[in-house]
Amino acid sequence: MREAVVSLHGLWMTGLEMRLLRTRLQLRGYEPYPFRYPSVRRSPRANAQVLRAFVDRIDAEVVHFVAHSLGGLVVLHLFDLAPLQRPGRVVMLGSPLAGSRAARRVAQWPLLGRALLGASLSGGLQGDVPPWQAGRELGVVAGTGNTLGVGRLFGGPLPRPHDGTVALSETRAPYVSSHLEVPCGHFGLLFRADVAEAVAHFLREGVFPRG
Repeated sequence: MREAVVSLHGLWMTGLEMRLLRTRLQLRGYEPYPFRYPSVRRSPRANAQVLRAFVDRIDAEVVHFVAHSLGGLVVLHLFDLAPLQRPGRVVMLGSPLAGSRAARRVAQWPLLGRALLGASLSGGLQGDVPPWQAGRELGVVAGTGNTLGVGRLFGGPLPRPHDGTVALSETRAPYVSSHLEVPCGHFGLLFRADVAEAVAHFLREGVFPRG
């Protein structure tokens, strides 16, 4: 049985930064399908419409999703638009399911704030995301390194613990079936071997490993 993993990058990214994670998942038997999208020019919902057509073309019996940051919000919109997807599980890495405090602060900057964030705010970083419609396991890995990241750099102080961009509290939601905290920064989630192993474990078992 073929198992695909669709990877989605975050704000301002291209997907290349997820290459190591995709390689590690591929070594564990998952076929990677990177989905690249314009994170500023199109809203999460508009990107989800394109993602829907992308997923429809994948030749696999099982389709999982692994999404970093804003990419997780795109996945929420996908299952709101088309909840009847093929079997699979979803892992989000540092996705601000409750909205991003840092992004809302940056959005208040005259002219520059809206230019930096664009369409990512509506139905996304400002917190107005659709409810989870997938009826499947959703796992979230959140960084708690309290590091200096773009959120702190541009958006000011964040409530602890945080990953430098997204606060731990912003990654929580009632529909999350398994939540894992890792002492690292927002982008560090993409490069740690233990995170890759935890993601693979969740895709296989529907829960994160204990300990």
